[in-house]
Amino acid sequence: MAKPTGAQCNLDCDYCFFLKKVNLYPGSDFRMTDEVMESYIRQTIEGHQVPQVTIAWQGGEPTLMGLDFFRRTVDIEKKYLKPGMQIENTLQTNGVLIDKEWCEFLHENRFLVGLSLDGPKHLHDAYRKDKAGNSVFDRVIRAAHLMQEHKVEFNILCTVNAANSRHPLEVYRFFRDELKARYIQFIPIVERDNETGNQEGNKITDRSVRPEQFGDFLIEIFDEWVRKDVGVMFVQLFDGILASYVRGYSTLCILQPTCGEGCALEHNGDLYSCDHFVEPSYLLGNITRTPLVELISSEKQRAFGQAKSKNLPRYCRECEFLFTCHGECPKNRVLNTPDGEPGLNWLCAGLKGFFAHSKHYMQIMADLLRRGKYADEIVKIIAEEERNTGRNDPCPCGSGKKYKHCHGKSNIVKETKS
Repeated sequence: MAKPTGAQCNLDCDYCFFLKKVNLYPGSDFRMTDEVMESYIRQTIEGHQVPQVTIAWQGGEPTLMGLDFFRRTVDIEKKYLKPGMQIENTLQTNGVLIDKEWCEFLHENRFLVGLSLDGPKHLHDAYRKDKAGNSVFDRVIRAAHLMQEHKVEFNILCTVNAANSRHPLEVYRFFRDELKARYIQFIPIVERDNETGNQEGNKITDRSVRPEQFGDFLIEIFDEWVRKDVGVMFVQLFDGILASYVRGYSTLCILQPTCGEGCALEHNGDLYSCDHFVEPSYLLGNITRTPLVELISSEKQRAFGQAKSKNLPRYCRECEFLFTCHGECPKNRVLNTPDGEPGLNWLCAGLKGFFAHSKHYMQIMADLLRRGKYADEIVKIIAEEERNTGRNDPCPCGSGKKYKHCHGKSNIVKETKS
């Protein structure tokens, strides 16, 4: 993913570690030149032997480059496009600068947009604000409505933090019922408390989501989603975990045994091992001096990717849910295991709780998919299970708990047995 404005942004979100990355390039104007942009696009296209290529733009805030910059990127893509090849452009944005002209361009060129929004106004405004400390909620909602009006495909990028994690259904239902969004990514905030923005030190800020709270957040949303919204609402994390049950490995970088495919390109052509590790020790080189494919396939980058599995503590390697977790993202490994080994993920307790809670239903959906059916058939299966389950019966999920103390707490169905 490329960051054409580096760490420059028109917002000042409290939990954004990347704002501190301006210190990596003192005196820079943080604007990607056309030469670097063309080099990125050309080398990305040339390095692919498959017909689908993704050109990804992130930030900072990439729309600060202006619409003309992105018009030029599309022209450059056409210049180097191979016969039979398709390009998917993605753009992550806070939405503040999105207007009608932007939407017309995004629709015409079939950009997939990731829109940052943390829920309804009082939750979004908890940590997201502009440089003057003012709310940007109304401008983000306006951007969402404009994109819907112009048929721009977009996903919601919702961080899960100390504020909104206590209101899971309010957040989920706001996206589903009020915004009419259908694709959601939940991104847990695990922010290290330091002045550099680097992945150093083990103290976590109070803005970060608590481990158990993250698990509870996922559980409450999953219980509603799996009973009502499978096949209608698409929650990236749920889909990624389900893939583990179907294929034996996840589609998500954070849940795979190794990482290293999500390199980050800075505005000046510097390439880093990962978006979360834009810091000097993870600098691979510069694409204007060393070919992109050479940097990505370097021994340094391979070692970075393999370290995710290599450094996994025994506690994780022996976990029932290793196949669908693999220690989650290395940036979040700040705890010690119960036996004192370092490298345990901050989110472990919450993730384990969610994996256990969702296991029964993930297995059902995986079986449906393997038999050539649709996962949304689970909605009827669960309804039938719960019609025949009393409050004091064992929960159908297999947890060993009584139904009233497990999935029956959601009060989805009325008691049918005493």
